[in-house]
Amino acid sequence: MTGTMTDAMTAAAVETTLHPLPVVVVLVSLLAGLAIAVLGEQRQRLRTVLNLSAAVVKLALVLWIALLVAGGVVPEFRFALVPGFDLVLRADSLSVLFASLSAALWLVTTVYAIAYLQHYANRARFFGYFSICVTATMGIAMAGNLLTFFVFYELLTLATWPLVVHTGSRAALRAGRTYLQFTLGGSALFLIGLIWLYALAGPQDFIAGGSLQLLDLEAVTSMQAIFVLIAIGMGVKAALVPLHAWLPSAMVAPAPVSALLHAVAVVKAGAFGLVRLVEDVYGSALSGALGLSLALAIAASFTIVYGSVLALLQTDLKKRLAYSTVSQVSYIALGIAIGGPLATVGGMVHLVHQGVMKITMFFCAGIFATLLGVTRIVELDGLARRLPWSAAAFSVAALGMIGLPPMAGFVSKWYLGSGAVAMGQTWVVAVLVASTLLNAGYFLPLIARMWFRPAPERWTGGAQPSRWVVAGLVAPALATAGLTIAFGVLAGSTYSPLDWAIAIVREYLP
Repeated sequence: MTGTMTDAMTAAAVETTLHPLPVVVVLVSLLAGLAIAVLGEQRQRLRTVLNLSAAVVKLALVLWIALLVAGGVVPEFRFALVPGFDLVLRADSLSVLFASLSAALWLVTTVYAIAYLQHYANRARFFGYFSICVTATMGIAMAGNLLTFFVFYELLTLATWPLVVHTGSRAALRAGRTYLQFTLGGSALFLIGLIWLYALAGPQDFIAGGSLQLLDLEAVTSMQAIFVLIAIGMGVKAALVPLHAWLPSAMVAPAPVSALLHAVAVVKAGAFGLVRLVEDVYGSALSGALGLSLALAIAASFTIVYGSVLALLQTDLKKRLAYSTVSQVSYIALGIAIGGPLATVGGMVHLVHQGVMKITMFFCAGIFATLLGVTRIVELDGLARRLPWSAAAFSVAALGMIGLPPMAGFVSKWYLGSGAVAMGQTWVVAVLVASTLLNAGYFLPLIARMWFRPAPERWTGGAQPSRWVVAGLVAPALATAGLTIAFGVLAGSTYSPLDWAIAIVREYLP
């Protein structure tokens, strides 16, 4: 675990500094969303400029914050709601990891969505809520305590529901109801746990290594119950089994929304919350002592295998990808539950790796449906002859998900497996092997169909958009497929996601 950047961050004295940047990076997309809503449906060119400009500015601000954090400065902004209860936005190293993923993938998703929704109705409404989702996700990334996290977590629920039901079809409205039932039910349990925790231990800022381990807590049963309540609230969005049923049904939404749910916003926000809960509130030591880490590891392992089995049974392409997400996101929870430096690195870096791989696959699924009318797995035969670049991007991401070296997914699995062995939890290796074999079972046939099956005499569906629209669809998929390769090949480089994850873990487990 070496590297120039990690050594520099470890050596630098961390200094929390009052700074407006955490607020500004959250508000950029909110202001853009409000402006888009005011402009209305007809100002398409100005709406496009606003969308892209806000995404570029947000990415630049996140990179600025990353440089500050790498130099030992932690920008923070506090606002007192009432005495003793502060909204805190703080950009620590873990915040930067999630914020960088969100900002980068939101830029490419914005490009993709502009092209994909070229002929859709209500685009101003879509991009208005789309921008509010960016605001909520960045607020989650920058949250400095559980109260702030909860506020933005709920804003994310409310902002994503209109995107899920955007088409207004019966299936979309039904999916939206299911989504709200699960997420609002989980939020109620989260809120109960939050109030209980504050009554027992007071406000909890996020502190590397956990804030509660510094307290003299005798109420063991209460602390276990609080953890379970909050973990369920976060586990709904993270799609832990049996809290996952909303995710496959939400696949009726447009492809940019599917990419949003799976790779950047909702599912990843839940997983990120579990990282904060274990590492920054309870701490890995207290979580282990209370038996909570083992319980989370078992839940994550079951989800990994069960999600993969369900993915294997799907005939619809987007639903197969959805169940794959159910499985793959739980690698993050598994890594932090195992504990130890290697497994924790594996879980944290998978926040990024899973994001770039899965968003590539949903981009490609949207391309297949838009250009050829292909939505079912049996319709993939010979597709690479018609859409070679998109098929290549999909294949790269699928091989990364399987864990083929030197793709990004291999790096995550290697650290998870090595970490499990180092911590004496060798049973986890069997879970990873089973998951890898199942990954191969439901992804390799898709690749084989696209590249090695004969193509139909003619394609029965799809559209013939302009070359600029096609470029807007394909270029983001190629960019994220390139990141899938780069994050694996260049994993040992300074400022790679792996290098940054190692630096984070050095702060948590010195």
